[in-house]
Amino acid sequence: MKADLPENIVKDIMIAVVLEGETVETKNWTVYVINDKNVAIQNVLISSKGYGEKDGRQVTTTTLRHFIGNIEAKSFDRVEAIDEQVFGLTNEYWLSFYIDNIIYDKKYIFLPESIVDGNLTKVPLVNKPGVIIGGNE
Repeated sequence: MKADLPENIVKDIMIAVVLEGETVETKNWTVYVINDKNVAIQNVLISSKGYGEKDGRQVTTTTLRHFIGNIEAKSFDRVEAIDEQVFGLTNEYWLSFYIDNIIYDKKYIFLPESIVDGNLTKVPLVNKPGVIIGGNE
């Protein structure tokens, strides 16, 4: 049955964890979804969760669901704030959206300790430093 479904490949859509600012005590991070396509995407829904091992025990964060709505071509939208305390976990974002009444979905996974200063790059359209997953895959 799954073989009968079309393989709708997601390209030009990114999830980025962006450094918004910092103080002596803390850094402020925000997760964005970026539409680098030349068309808008509709009914954008993202679920997020974290899981893994922390202090020698298995932990799972609460699953959050975010309805973003529509994201115009070459644009972005804020998904959620993210706390540095979960950077040691696997952080998963499952995105679904429509283009021309066709559904697309993709899972984006930030591995533990991948959101670090050494991996920061300029995030397209947002124009701030961050860690990006996705794009022209």
